[in-house]
Amino acid sequence: MKYLLSLAMLGIVSDGYTQPDASAKPRARDLGLAPGILDPGPLNGITDVQGVTVGQVTIWEGDSIRTGVTTILPHGGNIFQEKVPAAIHLGNAFGKLVGYTQVEELGTLESPIVLTGTLAVWNAANAVVSYLMALPGNEDVHSFNPVVGETNDSGLNDIRGRHVKESHVLESIRTASAESVQEGVVGAGTGTSAFGWKGGIGTSSRKLPDALGGFTVGVLVQSNYGGVLQMDGLPVGEELGRYYLRDATNGDEDNPDGSIMMVVATDAPLRQGGLTRIAKRAMLGLSRTGATSSHGSGDYVIAFSTAPELRSRFESSELTENANVLRGDKLSPIFQATIEATEEAVYNSLLKAVDVTGRDGRRREALPIDRLREVMKKYNRLPK
Repeated sequence: MKYLLSLAMLGIVSDGYTQPDASAKPRARDLGLAPGILDPGPLNGITDVQGVTVGQVTIWEGDSIRTGVTTILPHGGNIFQEKVPAAIHLGNAFGKLVGYTQVEELGTLESPIVLTGTLAVWNAANAVVSYLMALPGNEDVHSFNPVVGETNDSGLNDIRGRHVKESHVLESIRTASAESVQEGVVGAGTGTSAFGWKGGIGTSSRKLPDALGGFTVGVLVQSNYGGVLQMDGLPVGEELGRYYLRDATNGDEDNPDGSIMMVVATDAPLRQGGLTRIAKRAMLGLSRTGATSSHGSGDYVIAFSTAPELRSRFESSELTENANVLRGDKLSPIFQATIEATEEAVYNSLLKAVDVTGRDGRRREALPIDRLREVMKKYNRLPK
């Protein structure tokens, strides 16, 4: 029997096995790791951006299935009828991002954003189409552009089994919530790895001061990539002896390939041009974590604005658009917010993860918090 683990059921799995409870595991700020200078929002997550909801379904079956779905919705209405401005930046395009070309061409998003495993993207895209077709008002629509991103979770998951079904994606949409986002081994992050440790879902946010517009930026990541881990400037990967090219003379022991999906949401009134510039800054936040962006890593950023006045009505009779858009020379604070939130979201994806054993008995350990604290102590970074 296959078990779907929604947010309320995460501790229940098959075969009598109980998934470790990650609720007591710290986020970055609980340890004193607070990258940047800006303050986070109340939840320190992407759902701090008004209107954004996140739904997750974890699929954990037997000894070999460790995968799932994470879905981000920009608002609670009919997103096809009220499209939001969006942009996609390709940091390294070794991946399968369904829906990219239409977003690139039109600068709008008309579907939920779904994250999952590599070979599940087409099942997920079909599910999003089913969801959009069923929405009241879409009865006569004959073209939809589902946006589905992925990372490869085959290290722990039986990826060839393609266990993500339409029902899982629809459940993630149905249960999407504006509450705190569960992180670590959940949803699309169930089978992922990062920097040789267990990766997963992570999120963070930044709130600009009123003098700079008071806008919020939220980031959610699905971490599954490699490099030389740094955490708020600390050389964690080197100190713990697990990093890319650690012993280049004898062959690498920590492959940096993988991928990362980064979703950036903001309530700032921006269209595609400004959102593209913001999406590029997420890559700067990624670089602060020590990412290599290797040949085999799909590094993607999807950015969107929730500003209601910029939503594009389907088949509108209006000939022009007159809504105010934030000036380009006012974007720098939002760039900073995006960099900081992306960096911290990655840390949260690692810190909230737990040890996982999956396909063929493969085991991926979570980043050891006690050893991380030792590194922080060595560099005088423990909170006083």
